[in-house]
Amino acid sequence: MSKTILLAKRPAGLPKLSDFEFVNEVVPELVEGEILLQTKYVSVDPYLRGRMNDVKSYIPPFELGKPISSGAIAQVIASKNEAIKEGDFLSGILPWKEKLVSNGEGLLKVDEAKAPLSAYLGILGMTGLTAYLGLTTIGKPKKGETLVVSGAAGAVGSVVGQIGKILGMRVVGVAGTDEKVSLLKNELGFDEGINYKTTENMTEALKRTCPDGIDVYFDNVGGSISEAVLFCINKFARIVCCGAISVYNNTELPKSISVQTFLVRNSALMQGFIVFDYADKYPEAIQQLSQWLAEGKLTYTETVREGFEKIPQAFLDLFDGKNKGKMVVKIY
Repeated sequence: MSKTILLAKRPAGLPKLSDFEFVNEVVPELVEGEILLQTKYVSVDPYLRGRMNDVKSYIPPFELGKPISSGAIAQVIASKNEAIKEGDFLSGILPWKEKLVSNGEGLLKVDEAKAPLSAYLGILGMTGLTAYLGLTTIGKPKKGETLVVSGAAGAVGSVVGQIGKILGMRVVGVAGTDEKVSLLKNELGFDEGINYKTTENMTEALKRTCPDGIDVYFDNVGGSISEAVLFCINKFARIVCCGAISVYNNTELPKSISVQTFLVRNSALMQGFIVFDYADKYPEAIQQLSQWLAEGKLTYTETVREGFEKIPQAFLDLFDGKNKGKMVVKIY
């Protein structure tokens, strides 16, 4: 038997534990070409919230009564597939199950000797790819420019800021606690940090910490923080729209200022992106991230919860900012 987590109800606003259902399922017998996997780590990410709504998006919604899926690391505990050995560790998008049968398609082997397994869900996985490709392909960073990152202590934001510093930028991070601001400045090398929860005037705080204006804004949150940035952007600024966690649980469309005036006045670019659109650049990105990691130029932070039953709560905690860096759940 194996525990599985299903989407029981589509959330209205902020998801609740009652929107998830735990069931026990029989693990089927292996047939030729299949492998039996035991889940080791599960990634929980803000984008999963969008898949819980039955709306058109860049990725199909989760089905009610069916397992939720996300990035995961699993170990092969039995194999009838000649290309995959028992004991191998595999990474990919997998359903929230303790054990499952797969034919191995869409899964990549990962090497525990080269990096901790959880790193393949973060810095060497979708998190690192999102940070690197979003900043370099849309942000087009230049040495000496100023980069502002919102959600800077989160999984993607913390990597974006470090890459900015490697590339010679002045980096300012926006986060939600003094502890996180301290992490950004003292451990991750950011030049400045702003605690948005204790800042009365975000525009003035940005002008103070970005005296030469803002050239690149990596946006993970949307909302009022991103509106304040518009008042500080420079000529030819680039705004990288990665996420909008501040409005994911809104039940009504948010009211916001019009961006067109700011963009036209500054000949600025604002572009949204999905990391899957840049799949052809994954090898280049992973090679560069791995090199920086090996050289000690790049580090990563994780918040690790333990236990399969903790997956839904870990996901909910993302919306309360209870994670530093990547949030993962260790299963075994």
